[in-house]
Amino acid sequence: MPLAAWIAIGAVVLIALWYISTHNSLVKLRVLYEEAFSGMDIFMKKRYDLIPNLVETVKGYAAHESSTLEAVISARNQAANAGNSGSVEDRLQSENELSSAISRLMVVVEQYPQLRADSQFLNLSQQLSSIETDISQARKYYNGAVRQFNTKIGLFPASIVASLGRFAKQPFFELDSVSERSAPQVSFS
Repeated sequence: MPLAAWIAIGAVVLIALWYISTHNSLVKLRVLYEEAFSGMDIFMKKRYDLIPNLVETVKGYAAHESSTLEAVISARNQAANAGNSGSVEDRLQSENELSSAISRLMVVVEQYPQLRADSQFLNLSQQLSSIETDISQARKYYNGAVRQFNTKIGLFPASIVASLGRFAKQPFFELDSVSERSAPQVSFS
């Protein structure tokens, strides 16, 4: 076999090995961001479960604030339903709306000192604060995993493998407004 044939076979083998290696690294990064979203999803589901109890406690003290309470429950239901059938972008948007509704609820609570002293409410608000912190940390992890993935698929020559393998850029979990970028303050001491 002539030398040129061996060189051509060697080049094909090297390209195939590079392609396989790059594809495998993209798959690993995809699994990483999916795992990160799954971890964040666990905390979001805990928040979904906590919100009805929190709203019921507030209802006893602030019954005339029904529009705010209904908005929180509606946002919670939309976020939970987006988890069952929505795209990642839809889920992230509904989570932003839920965070905003919770923030509005906390503003209402500020007007009721007796509610802020209620032991059940204090317990629920501490749980919510803890869950919000967990979601914030999980969001950082998710965004870091998405950043790695998006960087990898955007860099040449891995972008060739990404386009052939249909690896698409993933959305970051970003909050819509500056006021929502911090966890809701739920401490009433």
